[in-house]
Amino acid sequence: MGAVLPDPAASQALLIGVHAYDSLEDLPAVEHNLAGLAKAFTDPGLWGLPALHCSTLSQPQSAQAVLDTLTDVAKRATDTLVVYYAGHGLTDPYSDELHLALPGSDQERLYTTLPYEWVRRAVLDPRVKARRKVVILDCCYSGRALLGGMSGTGQVADHALIEGTCLLAASAGTRRAVSPPGEEFTAFTGELITALDEGIADGPPLLDMDTLYRHLYTTLAAKARPLPQQRNRNTGGQIALARNRGHAPVSRPADPQTPQSPPDDSPSGVPLEGSSPVPPPRPVPPAAGTPRTEPSRTDSSQQDATPAGGPGLAPAAAVRPAAEPRRHGGGFGSARVVVGAATAVCALAVAIPMALTWREDSPGATGDGPRARYDAATTGVVNASDTKGGTLKFISAEDADSWDPQRSYDGFVWNFSRYYTRQLVSYAPQSATSGIKSTELVPDLATSLAKVSDGGRTYTYTLRPGIIWEDGTPVTSQDIKYGIERIWAKEIITGGPAHLRPVLDPFGTYKGPYKDTAEDERGLKSIETPDARTIVFKLPFPYADFEQMLAMPSASPVKAEKDTKAQYGLKPFSSGPYRFESYAPGKSLVLVRNTHWKKSSDAVRAALPDRITVTFTSTKPDVSLFKGDYHLDLTTAGLDAQGRVRALGNEDLKKYLDNPRSGFVRYAALAQTVKPLDDIHCRKAVIYAADKQALQIARGGPLTGDIAPNMLPPGLTGADPAYDPYGVLQKGGKPDVAKAERELKACGKPDGFSTTIVVRNDRPADLATAESLRDSLAKVGIKTEISQFGRQIYDTIGSPKAVKDKGYGVILTGWGADFPSGRNFLQPMADGRWITPSGNLNYAGINDPAIDKLFDAGMGESDRDKAGEIYGRINREISEGAYHLPFVYDRRLLWRSPQLTNVYVSSVYGGYDYASLGVGKT
Repeated sequence: MGAVLPDPAASQALLIGVHAYDSLEDLPAVEHNLAGLAKAFTDPGLWGLPALHCSTLSQPQSAQAVLDTLTDVAKRATDTLVVYYAGHGLTDPYSDELHLALPGSDQERLYTTLPYEWVRRAVLDPRVKARRKVVILDCCYSGRALLGGMSGTGQVADHALIEGTCLLAASAGTRRAVSPPGEEFTAFTGELITALDEGIADGPPLLDMDTLYRHLYTTLAAKARPLPQQRNRNTGGQIALARNRGHAPVSRPADPQTPQSPPDDSPSGVPLEGSSPVPPPRPVPPAAGTPRTEPSRTDSSQQDATPAGGPGLAPAAAVRPAAEPRRHGGGFGSARVVVGAATAVCALAVAIPMALTWREDSPGATGDGPRARYDAATTGVVNASDTKGGTLKFISAEDADSWDPQRSYDGFVWNFSRYYTRQLVSYAPQSATSGIKSTELVPDLATSLAKVSDGGRTYTYTLRPGIIWEDGTPVTSQDIKYGIERIWAKEIITGGPAHLRPVLDPFGTYKGPYKDTAEDERGLKSIETPDARTIVFKLPFPYADFEQMLAMPSASPVKAEKDTKAQYGLKPFSSGPYRFESYAPGKSLVLVRNTHWKKSSDAVRAALPDRITVTFTSTKPDVSLFKGDYHLDLTTAGLDAQGRVRALGNEDLKKYLDNPRSGFVRYAALAQTVKPLDDIHCRKAVIYAADKQALQIARGGPLTGDIAPNMLPPGLTGADPAYDPYGVLQKGGKPDVAKAERELKACGKPDGFSTTIVVRNDRPADLATAESLRDSLAKVGIKTEISQFGRQIYDTIGSPKAVKDKGYGVILTGWGADFPSGRNFLQPMADGRWITPSGNLNYAGINDPAIDKLFDAGMGESDRDKAGEIYGRINREISEGAYHLPFVYDRRLLWRSPQLTNVYVSSVYGGYDYASLGVGKT
């Protein structure tokens, strides 16, 4: 079945908008939205909805007014019902449910709003006879109302899905929907109206919801604006809202086998039983403790925050707040919260597909290194081979935040981007024979690691000969400088890490390459390019982790003539072994060989496959992986609960599983500003009373994490997994009740005390962890109340004032480093100069000048071993101060296809090293 234009005589549309508020910021553009959409829907050349069938409801004064009107309109629709809302979106602090703001609404009185659930029920009412339903929401969910923005956080489509419909939402939970000052319409609705009015060039004859979504995604991405979401059920994506004025008919007859619009979301073409997110979907809560990463907020104001203490103490801009979900990746590929979920599952009988009868002696299984066995890729290289050819096939339930190397903060994108980007230095490929580990820095574009001089302030590199762009021209030092300079174009190059900005420009004087005004003044002064093969970095202050920052994709070269600014992520220009052949956001990505790349110039990338494809799916990828249709899950999120049950219960599947650490720690911060946790003995009582074995089980058991004796995960400089200051490992994770009671007496609370645990409520594993902790603390008289929040939790716990005022003594969260450095991991959560009024990550409120001085010492220590000693000391100071209660070092369960060669886990990226993979012949 192809796209369908609904019968206008049997269809109805209700357009709801609120542009003026008593307590929230006004949104004048919303009033224009209603008029613009009504004009498009009623245009005879587009849809031709009769004027009486297109109702507008502006400034409704009550929820009843909206629901009465909606009920009346819905009853008159027998073909298609379209419901549109534009205005502020608010979220319930306890349930994270969406509320649509009315003129008199405010955040403190949610009873003055319209709960979206009521709208959903009205559309689902059995008396509504419409066969098709479309809901369009132009709002977001951060719970804040700012000038030029519409408040919001949350997964719109996940929370708002209606049976048998298409839901199109203006933005993801990590971005605000925007109403740009001076523009007639809001950003999202403006592009929607333009697409309807003007059509989409090269599009199908009808503008169905799938086509509109992909067009809006691409167009908004090109303007660096929030990206939309869509969810379909059954054939909801094929509902059309207009004829396409941009369609150019072809002279030849259409292929009867080719549909005019995207097929059903089901991979098999059969209507799905469940909801179908149209990629790029947002993370779905994983089951049974599956370790997944939770991306952080994209608010640039948080990323650019510089703590007090002078430019020499500026964070490496740090580390993004471990906040709202964005992407997966793990390892040291992103500073993000780790999440998990625990749900009951049933073991299902699984028919083992033919692909899984692949034998150890099959072609492609040759070479050194371990053969197929459980967890083999965590300790060595599986199926080592230098055989070239074939197509490497990824599947993913999530598209990238951006394929632009300067804009991405996805760990899996950082891993994948090495196919088409290179850096001065990178991480070594692991060898089956050399013993080299994948966390070691090696030269990439450069001939050697940096020549460091001037007391650690000057880094000089010489470029290799033979490094070539995909157009055959050489990669120059000026290209590398320009790529790095793009990080300063914060108004356009949004979302990515900004570590290099405060290191190279601590006073913030440079404005970026797009604002350079005079030829003789152009460029960042701290980067010099005396010739095409030499680049010199002159740091105002020594920074021992500087080369780690240069190994990140954000330090990739970009050719200025090929820079399409905000659109660059749609087709980056390749300096690596592969180039973009095609990219359809939310559907597919295809890389083919960059014929100008030379293996002799690249000691990092194996470049074995001839072709690399990514298929974005609206369903969980586990089944497709087990069937042998694809080789890897791109996101490295790990198998879900059903996938784990299937794979672990079958020996033919189990040997293709690996259970590596993700690089994250799950922990509770003990807020010193909340009495009686300002007393170290009360904090120690919490630590001794916690049953870490029970906490591990609550998170899903050993498969999802190892019991953590201290805060610094293995693999980071300074980490010591045997350091056990509270005897956790000695007691097998069980609590030490006697010591807990002793500490309670020492803090003057022999009978215990009361405090509050704050936790996210949309992750079952987090809730289970909070409940387990509550139960173990109660055994020594520490009574806790659990306060639950949705995704907006980070706005609350990121405010030291809110934590103190609300008495949130125990804050459950997680953390990981962007690169394998103890400083990068510890400083955001332990340097007192990094405490900020909002967006704060130092939840425990650690403000110890002695610890701060140790960070300064580590920052200037170029010797890795000596730096490790410093970060080990910091970890001990933090542990002995009883500021944190670590639970587990996270793990995830990954699947690798038996057809893959050169498979090993890179702890830098938290999954398999993509650049080394090959595909065996079958």
